[in-house]
Amino acid sequence: MKNRIAAAQGQIPCDLIIKNITYLDVFHCVWRKGDLAIHEGFIVGVEPGLRGIREIDGRGKFAVPGFIDAHVHIESSLMTPLNFEKVVLEKGTTTAICDPHELANVMGVDGIKYFLECALHMHMDLRVMLSSCVPATDFETNGGGTISAADLKPLLEHPKALGLAEMMNVPGVLNSDPAVMDKINAFMGRPIDGHAPLVKGHALSAYACAGISSCHESSELSEASEKLTKGISVWIREGSVAKDLAALLPLLSLSTSTSLGFCTDDRNPLDIATEGHLDFLIRTAISAGIPEEIVYRSASWSVARHYGLDRGKLRKGAVSPGYVADVVLLSDSKLCKIDAVLSAGRFVHELPKHKSTVRKLAQNTVRSRLPSESELQGPSGKVNVIGVIPKKIITEHLIMDSATPGVLRFSVLERYGQGSLPSNGYVTGFGESFRGAIASSIGHDSHNLTVIGSNLSDMRLGLQTLQEIQGGLVVISAGKTLAQLPLPFGGLMSEADPKVIEQSLRDLRAASRSIGCEIEEPFLQMAFLALPVIPKLKLTDKGLFDVEKFRLIPVQAS
Repeated sequence: MKNRIAAAQGQIPCDLIIKNITYLDVFHCVWRKGDLAIHEGFIVGVEPGLRGIREIDGRGKFAVPGFIDAHVHIESSLMTPLNFEKVVLEKGTTTAICDPHELANVMGVDGIKYFLECALHMHMDLRVMLSSCVPATDFETNGGGTISAADLKPLLEHPKALGLAEMMNVPGVLNSDPAVMDKINAFMGRPIDGHAPLVKGHALSAYACAGISSCHESSELSEASEKLTKGISVWIREGSVAKDLAALLPLLSLSTSTSLGFCTDDRNPLDIATEGHLDFLIRTAISAGIPEEIVYRSASWSVARHYGLDRGKLRKGAVSPGYVADVVLLSDSKLCKIDAVLSAGRFVHELPKHKSTVRKLAQNTVRSRLPSESELQGPSGKVNVIGVIPKKIITEHLIMDSATPGVLRFSVLERYGQGSLPSNGYVTGFGESFRGAIASSIGHDSHNLTVIGSNLSDMRLGLQTLQEIQGGLVVISAGKTLAQLPLPFGGLMSEADPKVIEQSLRDLRAASRSIGCEIEEPFLQMAFLALPVIPKLKLTDKGLFDVEKFRLIPVQAS
């Protein structure tokens, strides 16, 4: 600190000065001109007149705070945290608030510890919210068992542990379930993330009374507006499946920007490569007419302020003296065209390669019994059907004839070695000409094996292939594997180079289209069909689940 104080007064030269830069003052929400002075990883000045060991001309460029992803599951990127960093840091995401409950559902507390360990070795600032709902409900089987408040408390003092991750058990909160209350009480004074899709009125008020102060699950404008009114910050999500940006952007203004931020939640590397990460959300928001100053504020300082990252020794979220020099340099602020990124005062393209390695965990997690074709046979006739809504993870509850064109078979198979039979149901929305099967070991949040198909033999082959490759994504047609991506790390992630994963996803999408699948991102869409905390109808390894009634129901319709 003494060195920074001295550098700020010109008593010693700064490490770096970017002269003639236009920078965003997030506190007034205006652009200003100045010289950006950086020393030992911190911003120490914004006025001209300081000396630098290294000086560069920033004329014509814009400096904004590094982007902060308010809520992300890195597992959904299919990459390990260190590879995730390689992809998103260069796109301006210098900080991410992650919830590792995907891996935690596979391997328990060790899954959370893995992310905490990774965070210590990363250049980007990865903050870990400790997973609150493992498993998400009692109506599914996971491999990580039940994580209690007592399991989480020892992790609280870890330097990268931030708060309690998304509280998906809304009924548990509303009914003051003792285990839920134990977790909330253990984290009082820390950030507690919410997960309340379509929750409104008295129920939302009760949910807020539990100290839950954010939610990323709003899909309707009125829903998000009510949450803001009740003191719940809203993270506007644009993932690979759940796309809420267009619906919620009208809510973003100067007055609301302090309580609105952006998150990706679940975004795969192909979308990150072709569209972008948070930079994509930012440029989309600006193109929709939201003033750029407001958008950049919401993408940085607003999230930092909510999580308390704008306080303490490592202040984040502003281009201002005393703040960590996480800075994005733009050649075009309206298009969010990134010229360079600084992480703690160092240009990302100059950062050293990681010397530390993190221990490998969660191998050989697919231990299911391969079912016969007859065991994948569901009831026929009038059935309850999961109706997929494009670009949403909420679903419709439909009653249809199983022989209706476009109604496909859907099975979920427990994969942790209990030898269970699959649960079988039906889904529509993947295309009337769908012929073949797609299978995955990513089934939020317990991550059992999921398979959708038009015939039993291809579905069985899909499950068999997942067992052979120890998890991943597979496309099957006429008894042949058309494309696959092995994900042996917990059945969720690959340690392969991000470019390799990206190409595999291209091959999988092409193969899916070739069998008549009409959904652009079918695997992530399918992953959410097994999540029994998102309305309205889902299928777990234990059966068909009515989320609104919060109970299992028969597949056969009455």
